[in-house]
Amino acid sequence: MRGRHDATTGRNTMLTLALSKGRILEDTAGLLAACGIRLDPEAGKSRQLILPTDDPNLRLLIVRASDVPTYVQHGAADLGIAGRDVMLEHGGEGVYQPVDLGIGCCRLSVATRQGFDYEKAAVSGKRLRVATKFVNSARRHFAEKGVHVDIIKLYGSMELAPLVGLADAIVDVVSTGGTLRANGLVEVEPIMPISARLIVNQAALKMRQPELAPLIAALEKAAHAQSRQGQERREA
Repeated sequence: MRGRHDATTGRNTMLTLALSKGRILEDTAGLLAACGIRLDPEAGKSRQLILPTDDPNLRLLIVRASDVPTYVQHGAADLGIAGRDVMLEHGGEGVYQPVDLGIGCCRLSVATRQGFDYEKAAVSGKRLRVATKFVNSARRHFAEKGVHVDIIKLYGSMELAPLVGLADAIVDVVSTGGTLRANGLVEVEPIMPISARLIVNQAALKMRQPELAPLIAALEKAAHAQSRQGQERREA
């Protein structure tokens, strides 16, 4: 797949945007549409990992959510869309985060099995076993409370850990809480709100500023308009 070339420099002017499938892809499609860029309606069902848009100068790179900042940091993608949770784990090295897009909203929370006395267990000087893939955020949260934690790193099926005695609590992303309830868990403490950020490779922002700046500005404008519309609906 080839984009347009700059007639002066001969450089490929196609931009690559890295993001994950699911809700982020769906919400991003809406923002891009507001910028006049459309995806194939079946893009979310495609098995292809490189997806075109109707703009010959922009393509999408579909990767695992936790890998988005790595692709952007190392220049395999010029920009990406990643959640605040992912960026805190990555550390943000090599990327700028110019825009909070206000999509993919949820929260990072502590959850335990029903009946577990979290209030009594999570006090200064106590020790908890915590299962999570958000190791840095979990350590930071409990360190601020003065609670000692043994972190057990898991990549999936987090809800199992308290049920089988692997951990006292989990730290995970919560949206509606339906998965927790279905597995006999309860959200006991929110840690932070999460939304998706537009992230940009630092070198690309300097070297490809003429191509990147208009897209960044258009996405920021679309995100702000969407936020205002959402607020108006809530107030209506």
